[in-house]
Amino acid sequence: MSDAKKSEGKVRRPRAETPKGFRDYFGAEVTERKAMLDAITGVYHRYGFDPLETSAVETVEALGKFLPDVDRPNEGVFGWQDEDADWLALRYDLTAPLARVAAQFRNDLPSPYRRYAMGPVWRNEKPGPGRFRQFYQCDADTVGSSSVAADAEICAMLSDALEVVGIPRGDYVVKVNNRKVLNGVMEVAGLSGDDKEAERGIVLRAIDKIDRLGDDGVRALLGAGRKDESGDFTKGAGLSDAQAEVVMGFTSAKRASGAETVARLRELVGASVIGAEGVSELETMAELLDRQGYGADRIVLDPGVVRGLGYYTGPVYEAELTFEILDEKGRKRQFGSVAGGGRYDDLVKRFTGQAVPATGVSIGVDRLLAALRAKGRIGGASVGPVVVTVMDRDRMADYMAMVADLRNAGIRAEVYLGNPKNFGNQLKYADKRESPVAVIQGETEAEKGVVILKDLILGAKIAASATLEEWKDRPAQVEVPRADLVAQVRKILGQ
Repeated sequence: MSDAKKSEGKVRRPRAETPKGFRDYFGAEVTERKAMLDAITGVYHRYGFDPLETSAVETVEALGKFLPDVDRPNEGVFGWQDEDADWLALRYDLTAPLARVAAQFRNDLPSPYRRYAMGPVWRNEKPGPGRFRQFYQCDADTVGSSSVAADAEICAMLSDALEVVGIPRGDYVVKVNNRKVLNGVMEVAGLSGDDKEAERGIVLRAIDKIDRLGDDGVRALLGAGRKDESGDFTKGAGLSDAQAEVVMGFTSAKRASGAETVARLRELVGASVIGAEGVSELETMAELLDRQGYGADRIVLDPGVVRGLGYYTGPVYEAELTFEILDEKGRKRQFGSVAGGGRYDDLVKRFTGQAVPATGVSIGVDRLLAALRAKGRIGGASVGPVVVTVMDRDRMADYMAMVADLRNAGIRAEVYLGNPKNFGNQLKYADKRESPVAVIQGETEAEKGVVILKDLILGAKIAASATLEEWKDRPAQVEVPRADLVAQVRKILGQ
């Protein structure tokens, strides 16, 4: 038989692999995420915010082009053309859909409109270690208020949210800046005007990477450009040395106190009207937060924060975790940013033609979960369901009755539904499910009206370290009347 005919007869099976830049989430990860989101939701709810769910798909026109990764296909989004010729895309954040909702339902929603939302977002970015193309966000926004009190409230709420999920005071800081101040600095550096929009965009993205690239890396991006370790070259803003110095002066303007930082920023913006307005807004936010008890141990003014997205127009903020972890090479480093946001007064205006002020924050759910695991706040031993084993196929109804009794008592439980022929495999299954208890009832136990409860957690501990005497004193299984099944399982579980 020829090779061509052989290949014709072969069935090409799809590869069982996750697409590059994506990942799957299993049991404990999903449970931990839900618990964390529930805690954050409680804070948002307490602040008076309402939930909102929007479609994962938006029109490209509605989403707008605000992502910093403009060199990727479709400028960083996953987009496609629908049969009616409309271009659609997966949402790249939860803020752009909110702007569409605020415009579409403006006559029905209260103003200001305060909402929170959570769910997956997608970005067509170059994947890397810890950098995925799909990730979860948890947002809260106020649409319809121009007061910086709304920005201050978001920062206070972000601080509360971090603490409620298990990031203690001292392990995080919320950094606050104002894009108007940066605009003023750019004006002083000769970068104002429509003809300088491309350069301003590169400057924004460069400053936003200062924690990762350091001063030298940012200077390179402000100038001709930068080549990374892989050899990829990123084109720079093409600023002169004098212009770059003005911008770098802005990034290093943080001083020992908020008042000193404000004074230094006033010097940097000079005669710029927009810059002076931004400095005044920072001063007001600092006062409002201080009166609520949010001091420098939680929230600070930091000119190094700019945020990479192009739609911010005023205050911007970022939550950074300050404790150290070991990276993949065993080096100590700070954990870094887990949340950010700011004011975006022009985003809704794209739809309505009228200025609609808005501000909000987005928490990177996966990053925050990783931080909680690093702190040992989550990721401990998970407890699986009680497993009712099957000793006699013909008595499946009896086993189902047992599991029903356990479930009705609020105990997580399941009947073994595999091949019951090999009992050892049933216990291996219970072990793999991290089950705390196995329920056993063979023909002899059924005639006596009893069940055997095997304490799998205690059994594992005994097998690992107990002496023979301890084994006798603390048996890993007990025989109890069938009627006492629920009560005894509760006792084992410590309920």
